[in-house]
Amino acid sequence: MPLEIWTVALFICLFGLIFLGLPVGFALGGTAMLFILIFWGPQGLYMAAAQAWGASESFILVAIPLFVLMAMILERSGIADDMYEMMYLWFGGVRGGLAVGTVIICTIFSAMCGISGTATVTMAAIALPSMLKRGYQKEIAIGCINSGGGWGILMPPSVDMIIYALIAGESVGRMFAGGVIPTLLLLTLDSIYIFTRSYFQKDLAPALPKEERATWEEKFRALRAIILPALIIVSVLGSIVAGIASPTEAASIGVIASIVAAWKKLNLSLIYEACGKAFKISAMIMWLIFGAYCLSAIFQGMGSIHIIQDLVQHLPAGRWGVMIFFQIIIFFFAMAMSSTGIMLITIPVMLPIVKALGFDPLWFGILFIVQMEIGYMTPPFGYNLFYMKAVVPPHITMADIYRSVIYFILVETTGLILMMIFPEIILWLPNLLFPAT
Repeated sequence: MPLEIWTVALFICLFGLIFLGLPVGFALGGTAMLFILIFWGPQGLYMAAAQAWGASESFILVAIPLFVLMAMILERSGIADDMYEMMYLWFGGVRGGLAVGTVIICTIFSAMCGISGTATVTMAAIALPSMLKRGYQKEIAIGCINSGGGWGILMPPSVDMIIYALIAGESVGRMFAGGVIPTLLLLTLDSIYIFTRSYFQKDLAPALPKEERATWEEKFRALRAIILPALIIVSVLGSIVAGIASPTEAASIGVIASIVAAWKKLNLSLIYEACGKAFKISAMIMWLIFGAYCLSAIFQGMGSIHIIQDLVQHLPAGRWGVMIFFQIIIFFFAMAMSSTGIMLITIPVMLPIVKALGFDPLWFGILFIVQMEIGYMTPPFGYNLFYMKAVVPPHITMADIYRSVIYFILVETTGLILMMIFPEIILWLPNLLFPAT
């Protein structure tokens, strides 16, 4: 049977198992085992064991459970409540101010957590009731949380960036640096959109009444809420940039910092819940990595990678046609699958082509993650939409949530296009902090 047919059969088998509801990690590993047996027989199963062992030997993987544990502790620490109170006092007197303050908190929270969804759930519980109570329309209140809440995978310390760095052979520090300015760009674009609409549409996001606005003394006193988040961000990212600690060591520093930040609420129940959830998430990620390494080995061993390379070379518009085609694929994947699963399925196929076409793999990696973040809030299957539905008041329907994200998707897609046109938005900071030797 021609190799092209075997390649199509491999993808049909993989996606068939996923659509039947099998966990992505087992779908990846199961497909790999089946095709190893077909091509090399039982003796070929050693290939799967060798791939899984090779993946588990990477020291950088230790950072994943540590960053996940850090996020779980911070989620229960009460820091987000204090930060929202601060933003409420500073921005509440301006039309759209609470919404802009919310996306700023999402950015700060993302810089502490590194996981998508954590900020979405936290701010939906804290900020959404406050905005609705003060006359904000559902569209803007829900949309700003959905948009900013997804930046956990883009803002360092992102777990997805660690996984991409592991697959692509990139520096984790450079990946972290590459995500900073894109996140700030998206924050700026979202803020401009919110303020502009609020200015022209006065009932969209009204300002607080004068009697509810804070005095300057209250505003400056509230700034204390930013001290602990700043210390956590500096302790983790600063130690990596300064060369004091590796990403794995910085993750352990982050866990200690998060424990210190949560000391007021720290108890055995909180530690038990955080450790249990971190263990589940980390175990899921490891099974995904094992399955993806096995599938990548069989994919390359069969020679299917060359078929894909030949196929994309015939796409219109040359190398940029290929890049746009990849972005479209990632976007649709992101509406239906977890970021880790998407990455481990597509990166082994796409990355060799990206490098062959002369694109920077770090630049492509950040674009990849931005696309996943946009896909996460895109109807009908975006993950963050369902995170939001799980915590919003009963009177908010799924249709309300779908409508709320339309303009934010367009705004963030504009940001993605700017990053593609001007690669230095992504590459400037990594090149500055980690110059090539």
